[in-house]
Amino acid sequence: MSLVRMVRNSKFRHVYGQAQKREEGFENIRVSKTSWDSTLCCANPKFLAIILETSGGGAFIVLPLSQTGRIPSDYPLVSGHTSPVLDIAWCPHNDNLIASASEDCSVKLWMIPDEGLMTTLTQPTVDLVYHERRVALLLWHPSAHNVLLTAGWDKKVVIWNVGTGEILVHLDSHPEVLYSACFNWDGTMLVTTCRDKKIRIFDPRTAKLYSEAICHDSARASRAIFLRSGLVFTTGFNRASDRQYSLRDPQDLCNSIAQGNLDMASGVLFPIYDADTNMIYLCGKGDLVIKFFEVTPEPPYVHYISSFKTTEPQRGIAMMPKRGCDIIACEVARFYRLTSNGQCQVVSMTVPRKSDHFQEDLYPNTLAATAAITAEEWIAGMDAEPVTFSLKESFIDGTATNQNSNEKRPRKRALGATTCRASGSTISRDRVSRSATMWEKLLNKNKAKQMEKQNAEDARA
Repeated sequence: MSLVRMVRNSKFRHVYGQAQKREEGFENIRVSKTSWDSTLCCANPKFLAIILETSGGGAFIVLPLSQTGRIPSDYPLVSGHTSPVLDIAWCPHNDNLIASASEDCSVKLWMIPDEGLMTTLTQPTVDLVYHERRVALLLWHPSAHNVLLTAGWDKKVVIWNVGTGEILVHLDSHPEVLYSACFNWDGTMLVTTCRDKKIRIFDPRTAKLYSEAICHDSARASRAIFLRSGLVFTTGFNRASDRQYSLRDPQDLCNSIAQGNLDMASGVLFPIYDADTNMIYLCGKGDLVIKFFEVTPEPPYVHYISSFKTTEPQRGIAMMPKRGCDIIACEVARFYRLTSNGQCQVVSMTVPRKSDHFQEDLYPNTLAATAAITAEEWIAGMDAEPVTFSLKESFIDGTATNQNSNEKRPRKRALGATTCRASGSTISRDRVSRSATMWEKLLNKNKAKQMEKQNAEDARA
C-alpha cells in the first residue's frame, strides 16, 4: 500500500525571506521609544520615513532609498510638531506627500522634494487642527484624492479633504480609543477595532454603522483589515493571552470563517496585506520573525507558508508598494525592519523562478500612484476602484523602466453599480476567475445562514 502526500498547489508555497546586505540598509537611526502601538515607519518607491526619538518636540526623518548606509547625526529632519509624533503615512497618490500625527493634537502634511531634504523642514504644507487629545492614527482613502482619516484619544474619528482643509465626515460611535482602521478595496466601507474589544463596520460617507461584534476576547490591542475579496482579517489575543487571527464575513461578524492561535508572545501583531498575491504578513513588536500566510477560497482558508527569522527584535516595520519591488528578481514583497540597535534592515520576499521572462502569474495589475476620483466626487456618492497598471511595461529584457507607465484607469460608477472585484474595470462574466467565484459562493452561503437565523428568531417572536 502506497501513501501519497497531498501538497497544496500554490505558486507562493516556496516564498522565502532574505535579508539584504547590511550596507544596503540604514544605520544610526534613533528610533522612537513611544509606547503607542505604531509601525513607526512607512515606505514608497522614493523615500523611507521613520519616527525618531527627539527632545523638545516631535520629528521624523525622510530618507531617499538610494541614500543607504550610516545616517549622519545632523541629517535634516521634518520637525514641526511640539510633541512626539505617533503615526506617519505616505499618500498613495503622491509619493512626495506625507502626513504626520502627534501628541500635540494636530495632523500636518508635508511636501518632500524629489531629491530629499537639504535643511530641516519646519513649515507644513497643510495643518489640520480639530482633535482635543493626541492623534494616533492616520489612514488614506485607497481611490479618492486627498481624503484622509484621522483618529485621536478624544474618541473622535474624522475624514478630511486635505486639499481644502475641510472636514467631510465625523464618526462618533466609538466609546473608547481606536486601535486600527482600514478601508475596503474601493473605499466604500470602513472597519475599525476599539479598546472596548469590538470590531465595527461603517459606511465612511454617512457614518452609518453596518454591524459590530466582539473582535477578540482580550482587551489588549487588536487589528482588522479588509481583504480584496471583501472578507475581514483580524489579529488579537484570547483570554489566555495567546495571539490569534480570524477571518470573517462582514455580513456575519460574530462568527469566524477561520481562526487560529499563533503563540504566547506579548507584542501586538500587525497584519500587512498584499492584495496582488492575497498574502498576509504578520509582524509583531519585539518579534524575531515575520510569518506569512496565503488566503484562499478553499478550507482552511488561511494557509501558513513560512517565516523569516532574524536575531534582532523588530521595533517597527514598513512594506514597500509593489511598484517599488524588484520584479526582475521575482520579489513579491519588501520590508524595512527597524531594530533596537538603530538599524533599518531590508528584507526581500522572493518566489524562486529560473526563467528570465516577466512572471505574469506573480504580478497581476497593481496599484498605481494615481487617484481614481476626487474628494468632491467621493463625498457626493461616486465610487471607483483604485487605478491599476501592469508591471510588464517595467520589464524589458531584464531591465526596469518607469513603473508608472501604462496605467489603467477604472470606470467611475455611481453608488450601487457593479464591477468585478479583481480589476479596475468592468469585465465580462466569463473572465471572472475561479477564485472569485468560490469567494462569492462562500459569502452567499454565509448570507443564507444569516437569513435562516433571522427567520428562526422572527418565528419565535
